[in-house]
Amino acid sequence: MKQRMILVISLVCGILAFVLTINYIQTKQKEFDELKKKLLAGTRQIWVVAAAEDIPNGMKITERDIGRIQVSERDVPDRVVLAEDAKMLLGKKTVLPLAKNKPIMWTDIEGGTHSYAAGLSAMVQSGMRAISLPISGASAVSGMIEPGDRVDILGTFTLPSRKNPAEMETVTLTLLQDVSVLAVGQTTSRQISGRQKQMASGYNSVTVEVTPRESELLVFAQQAKGSLTLSLRNPSDVSFEKDLPETNFYELEKKLPELNQFRQKNIRGKRE
Repeated sequence: MKQRMILVISLVCGILAFVLTINYIQTKQKEFDELKKKLLAGTRQIWVVAAAEDIPNGMKITERDIGRIQVSERDVPDRVVLAEDAKMLLGKKTVLPLAKNKPIMWTDIEGGTHSYAAGLSAMVQSGMRAISLPISGASAVSGMIEPGDRVDILGTFTLPSRKNPAEMETVTLTLLQDVSVLAVGQTTSRQISGRQKQMASGYNSVTVEVTPRESELLVFAQQAKGSLTLSLRNPSDVSFEKDLPETNFYELEKKLPELNQFRQKNIRGKRE
């Protein structure tokens, strides 16, 4: 009888210890999850390319070989392949074995990194050209223009007056509309991240994507000692303004009341 009682007590103590251990582990796991959540609260999450399965060295990458995972930006190096660049990996060979569910780096791929390998030229669409403009500061919206933005390019020139060719006048006109920004300084849209935005803000040139004929126009504008300015567009705005007039002192004085009236009626009216 005594032995049976001892056995029952031992069994109860064992069950109690097991329950307490499980409860302790669950409590600690909950504390860990809450701590992790707090640590990640202020961290930007990004989607990156990861191996869908183990990929041996020297294998050509196909769509079935890759997937995407979400990670904290600060937990991965700058050379990680972003999800938006996944198609650029297709057909390329690995130079290292890739583990399943691990982020893929540009250095894992034949040819090196994206900026480290393909460079700016890989970002230029077929039939287009990249050209750099000496623009910084207030001319680039106080340096807040970033790679991937859409802009209009305005030029200000000192030209012979049409009314009196013997006199010179200052004229501002829109040269190009809805132009894609490829890079600011030496930072491209595929390189920029939260850690690099502060560094990118100190640029003194902006590289844009234009057609061959547009590139000639921009080069001529620079050689004509014109001053170029960028105006930032909403990325979803695909509107095109036809017959934009050039602006000089005469047009400024003449059109100013009309422009202010338009602003009051149309722009402010939409906000009210």
